[in-house]
Amino acid sequence: MSFQAPWFLLLLLAVPLVVGAYVLIDRRRRAATARFASPQLLPSVAPLRPGFRRHAPMVVYAVALIVATIALARPEATVAVPEERAAVVLVTDISGSMEARDVEPSRMEAVRGAALGFVDRAPARLRVGAVSFNHAVQAVEPPRAEREDVRALLARLRPSGGTATGKALGAGLAMLERGRRRDRAPGAVILLSDGRSTHGRDPLPLARRAARLRIPVYTVALGTDRGTIQVEGRTGESVTRRVPPDAETMRRIATLSGGRTFSVAAGDELATVYERLGSRVATREERRQITAAFAGGAAALLLLGGALSLGWFGRIP
Repeated sequence: MSFQAPWFLLLLLAVPLVVGAYVLIDRRRRAATARFASPQLLPSVAPLRPGFRRHAPMVVYAVALIVATIALARPEATVAVPEERAAVVLVTDISGSMEARDVEPSRMEAVRGAALGFVDRAPARLRVGAVSFNHAVQAVEPPRAEREDVRALLARLRPSGGTATGKALGAGLAMLERGRRRDRAPGAVILLSDGRSTHGRDPLPLARRAARLRIPVYTVALGTDRGTIQVEGRTGESVTRRVPPDAETMRRIATLSGGRTFSVAAGDELATVYERLGSRVATREERRQITAAFAGGAAALLLLGGALSLGWFGRIP
């Protein structure tokens, strides 16, 4: 929380003075009472004494004073509001390493399920596009609110070939950049890959370009260091090849672009990441003044203090 007029908070320094004055007045009242009747006779003179009720209304008034002072400072809160014009592009690696089964039932099936879940649960007005890639960009669907074509693309995903992360990231950025020229809508890329880029452009300069365009790239490094696939060797025999994720490159892409990175080793973790990212890219932070809430709270406390005083003592101090 922040304040538009923080200098009014200096008035809070008066609260201890008010409390001190009240304590001093109460002590003088007690001293006057002691002069009127000895402490031994008080139970017979005034058998029903207010006890804590004497001070309760003043405590409520003190809290009301604090809340009213905060209201004068015009407090603001940062809240997440729906971004109805936003667009997100899912850039998904379908290289041969996605056949690895270190993520159940396989990396490819985990990605497909999480991406379809993202598409189904994303806010209705969020525009979703998709890019699939291996050693080249294989399929592209521009961001639209209607998502049937994106679902169809995700259903067709089949792993094969190498990894051209730079080409795919460039394709995703190009789609968002074209949309931004038309309506200046905010956009983001969710880049999922499970291996080091082996073909085409270096993705890091593209991450810097994304930062200049203010298009964050959220990266997901899928898989574990234990991931393996079977490939055909030079003499035709089956050879086991390790396919660990390139978490460091994914981290650098996210950092350079202003996004965040995630390392995922299980299908349910991937689904959770996609759900979190769906909430992130479909909202924007906005500062909203909440003075009315504090002013209303102060008024309610004043009324409560007055009601307590009237009910217990028949007067308002």
